[in-house]
Amino acid sequence: MERKLRTKVNYIFDNFAHKATIFSGSTAAFSVAFFIIILWILTGPIFKYSDTWQLVINTGTTIITFLMVFLIQRSQNKESLAVQLKLNELVASSRQASNRLIDIEDLTQDELDQLHKFYILLAQKAKKESNLRITHSVEDEEIEAAGSKK
Repeated sequence: MERKLRTKVNYIFDNFAHKATIFSGSTAAFSVAFFIIILWILTGPIFKYSDTWQLVINTGTTIITFLMVFLIQRSQNKESLAVQLKLNELVASSRQASNRLIDIEDLTQDELDQLHKFYILLAQKAKKESNLRITHSVEDEEIEAAGSKK
């Protein structure tokens, strides 16, 4: 029961976050924000440009910015995961691609650096080829041997 409730809450929040993210990037959202700033500027003389008048806009923008950071990060995390899954599918479905590249986003920085070195060596090897149709892979023994020597 608790898991069902948590799933429903996650679904509701995910739906809200999706709609809020879409709205925040819209012309309507920009227009509302622009109108609020104009209204705030116009009320300056009424409130004699007081500290309270400045505090209203500062507090409002700070709160909105604070909340938007989390909303944008959630959206970015979801989109990044979707892109990674699509790339994993492409790698997994290609006979010539290295399956070692599936889920490389979970590797350590050192492992990513080592893999990057392999691709530098692959690029160097490809430049030496006269036939553009010849492909090389991270699994090439020659590439791995050269990578371990460096």
